[in-house]
Amino acid sequence: MNDQPISDEELGDIEELCSAATPGPWFVRCLDDQSAMGLIAVSTAPDTGKGERWPDFDHGEIVAATLIQQPRYVDSVDELWDENAAFIAMAREALPRLVAEVRRLRGGEVSGK
Repeated sequence: MNDQPISDEELGDIEELCSAATPGPWFVRCLDDQSAMGLIAVSTAPDTGKGERWPDFDHGEIVAATLIQQPRYVDSVDELWDENAAFIAMAREALPRLVAEVRRLRGGEVSGK
């Protein structure tokens, strides 16, 4: 881990990445793949609680996946699929706010990005 303070240039880079990404908010979706095995995704639409099975969900709403079991495309060795998806979804909203807070605390202007 880098113990150096985040530079203004790095803050700008983070802002640019946030601005370029699919707009939030993002949500964790618990879905099923074609074989009714778990599919954990990050989506622009909230989870319905129905565990929709592919192809009965809109793939255009999915921005990331942390588990796709069948076929096994995405599967982290530590099995933290839910936790990773929650982190990704949270980061979409938190990162721009954290950048703005750092700029505010430094007495700088907050970008409208």
